[in-house]
Amino acid sequence: MEEHVRNICERLIKDHDVEVYTTDPSGRLAKYETVNNVKVTRFPSWAPSEAYYFSSKLKNQLKISSSQFDIVHAHNYAAFPALYAAQTKAENNFFFTPHYHGTGHTILRSLLHKPYKIWGKTIFEKAEKVICVSQFEMDLVARDFENVEDKMVLVPNGLNMEEFMNLEKRKEENRHILSVCRLEKYKGLQYVIEALQKLPKDTLLDVVGRGPYRQALVDIAKKLNVFERVRFYDFLPRTQLLQKYVDADVFVLLSEHEAYGISVAEALCAGTPCVVANKSALTEWVDNERCFGIDYPIQIDRLAKLIMRIMDSKISVNGAGLWSWKDVVLKLVALYENLVA
Repeated sequence: MEEHVRNICERLIKDHDVEVYTTDPSGRLAKYETVNNVKVTRFPSWAPSEAYYFSSKLKNQLKISSSQFDIVHAHNYAAFPALYAAQTKAENNFFFTPHYHGTGHTILRSLLHKPYKIWGKTIFEKAEKVICVSQFEMDLVARDFENVEDKMVLVPNGLNMEEFMNLEKRKEENRHILSVCRLEKYKGLQYVIEALQKLPKDTLLDVVGRGPYRQALVDIAKKLNVFERVRFYDFLPRTQLLQKYVDADVFVLLSEHEAYGISVAEALCAGTPCVVANKSALTEWVDNERCFGIDYPIQIDRLAKLIMRIMDSKISVNGAGLWSWKDVVLKLVALYENLVA
């Protein structure tokens, strides 16, 4: 979601006035900052387990300022800022991109998901348009909320295609599996680590991302005696991440819950074949030519054999059919202008 919002705003600012309201549970970031010409205001919040993002100050600011904007575009059904934007809707037009998974990602969050719907449905009711990033997400939203079908528009996530131009795969002694995701249990990285045991010892796993499940993944790798073959990167500069995509022999994302899967799109654009779970929106990527699916429950032997077959076959991959961020913004601007007019 952060990448989604950043890419949209940095392109909208060229022809429109854009402000971002967001939260800072750490309290360590600047309250006011201009990032790539976009004015960003951060509000203190409480985010237990990096979720929910309660912020009374953000809600109060929206009460004051919502009517000053032609468009208020909120993101993320599972966090309270989107609810605040709906509750404080005034004369502004209200757009909502839910990034909706249909459930919580822990037992507690799943239990809270049902009562939250009492308030969460307000976001869909107040929205003039609901922007979904995949057909899977549209189907989930239509299943769980009434009278929303006529509001929904499909606008996939985009890519900065120019970033991938002129990148060349570097020669490596080892073979590399790449995973780029938030480190949560539902993302399925534990299965990739387990599969390492059954792959040749020159096969390494690069994990890029941060999150609350990191230590558990470290413990699993140590227990299975493959820790030296797993390299964790909390953060990589964009140029280094792009090179990781290009250098990888196979990209793997076994997430049970995805509204889109932007890292899969980036891997494909980099020319890297992918393995994804046959779950949620990831099923829409599976074509068994450049992206291969594997069913839950994950069978480690089968996963290892699939990864090995892909690495040995040297599959040719291209990014045909992917949207650019320019395409996404053009579509959004057309929707915005239609309502404002």
